[in-house]
Amino acid sequence: MDVRGRGVLITGASRGLGAALAKELGARGARLALVARGEQALAEVVTAIRDAGGQAHAIAADVGSKEDVYAIAGAAASLVGDVQLAVHNASTLGAVPLRLLADTACEDLERVLAVNVIGPFRLTKALAGPMLLRGGGLVVHVSSDAATGAYPRWGAYGASKAALDLLARTWASELEGTGVRFFGVDPGEMDTEMHAAAIPDADRASLARPADVAQRIAEMIRDDTIVSGALLDATAWRVER
Repeated sequence: MDVRGRGVLITGASRGLGAALAKELGARGARLALVARGEQALAEVVTAIRDAGGQAHAIAADVGSKEDVYAIAGAAASLVGDVQLAVHNASTLGAVPLRLLADTACEDLERVLAVNVIGPFRLTKALAGPMLLRGGGLVVHVSSDAATGAYPRWGAYGASKAALDLLARTWASELEGTGVRFFGVDPGEMDTEMHAAAIPDADRASLARPADVAQRIAEMIRDDTIVSGALLDATAWRVER
């Protein structure tokens, strides 16, 4: 998909990978509807994109809130027109420091699932209908190796990402041949606030820059040979220069 002139919705766009991807796609000409809970940080991202000549709009909302999700879809359509690309980037680790499952409160697990699984599912339902009517669209979600590795203390987050992966593959299977495509991306370990909260003693020099990962994801979005339902490894993706 060439994003130039297309309506693009990105959740979790106020910082980290979401902010970096918003700036990357904005530089490529996308019309951006950016979602996050933090109004001030989100406004700063929007300002940076506009100052660079891009088109961006802020939607302050919580993907984990049922009431907010449907408002997000409506607001995005009114701001950028038809949403032809949606990126489910928003996520939460849950309580930090990360806890063993036996020490994880049920309410914390519920919140992780609400933000990382149920919110993207609701938003996909709201956006997929118009995409189907137009005969095309792309939905991308951000996954994690915690979806396949049973890492101690990562149970809530890992379970949510595994569920998100499976939902995307099922969407892809059910909508095969309609022109609406899905794929997931494991971005690898990045130098973000979320990573610092999860692993505070990590060597930051060994972590990928969100801007570099965003460039790889932007190239994936451009690649129409990717099979719908695929799960891609950003660390193995090479950007042609």
